[in-house]
Amino acid sequence: MGKIPLNSKGKKRRREKEEEEEAEENEAEDKRSNHETSSLENNLTFSDTLIALRIMHAQFPKLEKVSIQPFILRSQLYSSVNDRTQVDRDLESLKKEKVLRAFKLNTGQDDDAIMFMEDYLNQIKSVEKRMKEKTKDETAVFDWFKSYVIVSKLDPSIEHQELCSLLSLGGKVKDEHVSLLINAGLLTRQLIDPNMYWFAIPNIGSVLKGLSQGEGAHVFSKP
Repeated sequence: MGKIPLNSKGKKRRREKEEEEEAEENEAEDKRSNHETSSLENNLTFSDTLIALRIMHAQFPKLEKVSIQPFILRSQLYSSVNDRTQVDRDLESLKKEKVLRAFKLNTGQDDDAIMFMEDYLNQIKSVEKRMKEKTKDETAVFDWFKSYVIVSKLDPSIEHQELCSLLSLGGKVKDEHVSLLINAGLLTRQLIDPNMYWFAIPNIGSVLKGLSQGEGAHVFSKP
């Protein structure tokens, strides 16, 4: 058998080198793909909680006697999403992103009401319209409340001095302004400390009472 020409050996070595480089590129691409998939999964960690919120939002009963936007109880989410710790983390993330707000219930239950921010703003608009029909005075406080308070204070409660300080970004604050927010149902005084307020959802008390007595109660029962 004759010797293989040198140029043939060179071509073979080049081909082998190209195959090795291609294999290395494929391996690197797989690693990048896996990393991107992992990152995507990390970014979607709250999808189960958000999906559950959307479903419950859509199932919220239509109430004829009371005007209120849909809300979801934290206990509902615990019943629907297995990992409670993950639910709490997701809610914190969604609050920071101003997707929703959480409100402490004053029913004696250790529970929160969760409302999407868009719905909450509509709720404020609705109660503002109702209060304007009763009194024309001091209603500018609703705009101050929307523009300066709820966008910067994500906690479920606020201290009186901080509330007045934030409201003053809109205008000169009077005691009547705070009283109007309380009468509208947007704030409730804390019993332990009267200088502290809970952020509240207007009409939620009567709604919870009605639901517990059977009107749309299936929405608040475990699946």
